[in-house]
Amino acid sequence: MSTRQQLIPHFTSYTAWESPDVPVLVRGEGPWVWDEHGTRYLDGLSGLFCVNIGHGRSDLAAVAAKQMETLAFTSTWGYAHPPALEAASLIASLAPGDLDRVFFVNSGTEAVESALKLARTFHLANGEPSRTKVVARDWAYHGVTLGGLAATGVPKVKEPYAPMLGDFVVRAPNTMDGTVADIEALILETGPENVSMVIAEPVQNGRGALVPPDGYWQELRRICDSYGVLLCADEVINAFGRLGHWFASDRFGVVPDLITFAKGVTSAYVPLGGVVARGYVMDTIAASPSRTFIHGATFGSHPVATAVAVANVEAMRDEQVLENVLAREDSLRARLQAAAEAHRCVREVRGTGFFYALELHDDGRELTDEQHAALRGGLLATWIREARLLIRPDDRGATMLVVAPPLICDDEALDALAAGVDQVLSRTDAWLRPRGPG
Repeated sequence: MSTRQQLIPHFTSYTAWESPDVPVLVRGEGPWVWDEHGTRYLDGLSGLFCVNIGHGRSDLAAVAAKQMETLAFTSTWGYAHPPALEAASLIASLAPGDLDRVFFVNSGTEAVESALKLARTFHLANGEPSRTKVVARDWAYHGVTLGGLAATGVPKVKEPYAPMLGDFVVRAPNTMDGTVADIEALILETGPENVSMVIAEPVQNGRGALVPPDGYWQELRRICDSYGVLLCADEVINAFGRLGHWFASDRFGVVPDLITFAKGVTSAYVPLGGVVARGYVMDTIAASPSRTFIHGATFGSHPVATAVAVANVEAMRDEQVLENVLAREDSLRARLQAAAEAHRCVREVRGTGFFYALELHDDGRELTDEQHAALRGGLLATWIREARLLIRPDDRGATMLVVAPPLICDDEALDALAAGVDQVLSRTDAWLRPRGPG
């Protein structure tokens, strides 16, 4: 038995996991990582949309080590500690509008779970116990704990656990397949007095970096206000610079009631997630008979994680990382668009900031089931690896390449990213339409 057989992988088929070609990554610096053989790859997915400030930051490692030496752990179950207090204050200062209360957990999935419970707790405290339904969109990914999985709209990750999921989620079209008016119609059909929350990503990852049309979020805000429904922006991917702002809600000019975050808050140097809430939500809960949000986790507000979050945010601010995204986002899109236009296999490039998806087809024709299966089943992963690139071959609703590089990328790194994508697309073209003799 190899050592890899003893490790259970996440979201990875054993067909792929048992391959000897699986890279074992051992080192990172900036936007680059190296495997055990010394081969260098461009990390075009920021780990998993999260290593926003890049790899190999000794300053963040030093902050973590110092905090471990000072106070490695205490909970916030009846106690407080300086890193959590400082991180909450800093994040609240960056959040849009009057979102100024922060609840820390350990991941994006836990953040969504917490938002679902916060909304329920708020409506109970507000004397509206019938508000149990949550509106979520098709193909949206909101995590894999049972509450988050119920909100998730990706069939293949839900189906094995369907008997374990509640029926509290009602499903709305995403921005590719419908309009914001569909959400209002769904609230009315469900009965506004029964709806607790609408949850949506500002730019939706599932189905491929779906950017909303102008005015979408303002109208969604109006709808929620009209019917007493909380609006939650799931910014687990979008926040902390991915779209050139601390929170994507700012980019789209909206103040939600709740924002979930994770990933980029520490640039993934340690796990941390959370929810930012508007003051009136928490004040209503605090004024209720129980005066308690009955939810928590042992490692929530972990001293090391919150200390690293502060250091990460301060470094991103001092080094103008968000400004780098805004300055280079057009050139990143232009590079990807140029690669797409040079190949017959790309239907569309979607996205904004440092977050894109390239949807594949067969020179104007839909991919066949066999082509989808082969590309998703290992061909794209092999070609990506051969291009010395880490990007994601995605299968949620279409066959796609998802690109989300570290936010510190310069022109050299973006050129390498575009060259790698071009190589993958060339291989895809050749496989889909091989040239005949002559």
